[in-house]
Amino acid sequence: MIRLVELDQARQTILLRSRSGRLSFPEGLTADVELLFGPGATPESAVSQILDSVRREGDSALHHWTRVLDRTELEDFAVPQKVLDVAAEALAPELANALDLAIERIRDFHERQPLPDWQTDALGGTVGQRVTAIERVGVYVPGGSAPLPSSLLMSVIPAQVAGVAEIALCTPPQPDPVILAAAKRCGVSELYQVGGAQAVAAMAFGTESIRPVDKIVGAGNLFVTLAKQQVYGIVGLDGLAGPTETMVIADGEADPAWVAADLLAQAEHDVLASAILLTTSRPLAEAVQRAVAIQLENLSRTEIIVQSLAHRGGIVVVPDLETAAALANAYAPEHLCLAVRQPAELLPRLAHAGGIFMDEHSFEVLGDYVAGPSHIMPTGGSARFASPLNVLDFVKITSIIGLDPATSSALSETAALLAEAERLTAHAAAAQARREASVE
Repeated sequence: MIRLVELDQARQTILLRSRSGRLSFPEGLTADVELLFGPGATPESAVSQILDSVRREGDSALHHWTRVLDRTELEDFAVPQKVLDVAAEALAPELANALDLAIERIRDFHERQPLPDWQTDALGGTVGQRVTAIERVGVYVPGGSAPLPSSLLMSVIPAQVAGVAEIALCTPPQPDPVILAAAKRCGVSELYQVGGAQAVAAMAFGTESIRPVDKIVGAGNLFVTLAKQQVYGIVGLDGLAGPTETMVIADGEADPAWVAADLLAQAEHDVLASAILLTTSRPLAEAVQRAVAIQLENLSRTEIIVQSLAHRGGIVVVPDLETAAALANAYAPEHLCLAVRQPAELLPRLAHAGGIFMDEHSFEVLGDYVAGPSHIMPTGGSARFASPLNVLDFVKITSIIGLDPATSSALSETAALLAEAERLTAHAAAAQARREASVE
């Protein structure tokens, strides 16, 4: 059952964003970590230990952590091309067609994103920018209780569109055949069965089997996120993904069964997932409550859903859509779904969300798989400043400066004045030297 939360209480509980910077840990996790890593160990210190061992010992450490954490013994981490071929050929035709449609739509969407080189002579000489692709990218593909080939597509295809030359995939050992088939169908052959923090370490530092990458992208569990946090600066990152979240804004005309289904779809991801409904209609709120209870009986991940809804979910009745929009902007959800009669009228009021789903037919599950944009979106309120994964995540912008002599001379005096104000006399001298040369 999903609870009804009064607005004032919701502001202090399910709608309250922490600014502590710490990630949320499931109950009992610390005890599990101490069993494996010793008394007093925390998730952060465990990840640090894994990263340090892989940095120092390479493949040997990868084998160790694969045995300890994944309970798997592997001879090689690289998945042979023939294994990908077999998985792709064995895929059911309907699923193969579904993957191909998703690939087509995701590629089409990202090919429409501009990557402009430009130059101008309006500033005296030539200034501009050049856009070049990152050379080598690592993609982490979750593969635990729910293998996610969709995350593979959503990470790999924008990188391919951007022109990334080398893409290395890491996913936990004994990957589901659908992940192997997805890699094959979107044209990636470098895939390693290494999971968790050790995979991030291998991609960041390199080992005998896995060459280091320049940037790591893709969703993962808590340990993957902590590892990404700790290797930032050694490699680039797409962001630090927290538990997934959906906020639905609904008026009294929304379909309660559809709203309930959308909330349940989000809650089944993780016990830490958030599924929140803001509605102007108490009758709708109560109807959604009943629909959640009925639909829950026929779902497979009931235990996860119940915990998610109990701790992080809820229904909040608000006085009007303007209040709902203000709450959504403050919360800055990963997914914001507008189950209202006139979503286009509400859209200008919404400033912060990873993705905005414009009506009940544009529901969030379509965004997870086939709508087109990447489903790797900012979480934890980071939609205030971050964007969904896109082609710009896979390129670098280089500034081009080629001023003509007259402009250089004219600007040198200004540069010297600014340098002297900063007490950087060598900077000032370099600028004055150009100025004096032009006067002579």
